[in-house]
Amino acid sequence: MVYTVTLNPAVDYVVQVDRLAPGEVNRAKRAFVQFGGKGVNVSVVLRRLGVESTALGFIAGFTGDALEEDLRAQGVQTDFVRLGQGMTRINVKLKAGEETEINAGGPPIGPDAQKALFEKLDALRAGDVLVLAGSVPAGLAPDTYAQMLRRLDGRGVLAVVDAEQALLCSALACRPFLIKPNHIELGAIFGRTLRTQEDVAACAAQLHARGARNVLVSMAGDGALLLDETGACRRAPAPAGRVKNSVGAGDSMVAGFLAGWLQTGDFAHALRLGTAAGSAAAFSDGLPARADIEALLAQPGPAR
Repeated sequence: MVYTVTLNPAVDYVVQVDRLAPGEVNRAKRAFVQFGGKGVNVSVVLRRLGVESTALGFIAGFTGDALEEDLRAQGVQTDFVRLGQGMTRINVKLKAGEETEINAGGPPIGPDAQKALFEKLDALRAGDVLVLAGSVPAGLAPDTYAQMLRRLDGRGVLAVVDAEQALLCSALACRPFLIKPNHIELGAIFGRTLRTQEDVAACAAQLHARGARNVLVSMAGDGALLLDETGACRRAPAPAGRVKNSVGAGDSMVAGFLAGWLQTGDFAHALRLGTAAGSAAAFSDGLPARADIEALLAQPGPAR
């Protein structure tokens, strides 16, 4: 079973306008709601690719109820910790030629709620996969992911970490199965701008040496690079298409990679499916449908 953890899920209110005029009344051309958060997105795309998962994390208030109902309607199992105060946050995603995001803070998370979530991890067994994705909300320690992984040490659980800088680096000593920075996040870890794929590969190798078994780096229009646990450095070009949306692309890549690897055990196939899923998300208004992912997977240009 795959378990995803989203510590600060969200209701995203997406608004599209032809032109944004600050200080004036703006008429929306289109508006819709998406339920998300990085781990939640991974669970949804896994389900669309035929892989079962359970979504863990914290929810609160009527927005938390709506998020859980939506996930269950999509066939995703849930086992959230319900908080007694506040509400699951609402983010505003404004699309007006370029994307502008207004991200809210989440509800308060007390020690009892954190303990309840940690105890849910005790159900994981050898061969299960735990996906830790996104930021840690205020009130939780910056090494929360490392704490979770240390709790599972020696249990044979495969860990995936998709987070930025210190949150990611603190988990490396726990030897996660997979980490997935993008090329900008990877460069930020080392305080540099990565201009070539050789630069990306060199920095990925350093994280590999620090404990990550597999390092998957998304590179936007340049596709993706995987340094796998055999030492092979594989590359997959980005499929052709028009970018509409960046939200959820990295999460979709994680889901596609996991689905490909769990179904075949083949890193080259996992990389291709991950790249197809991430690109399909970028070419869609929301998270990608299975048919869209498979159409991109069928394009020529195998990983090398």
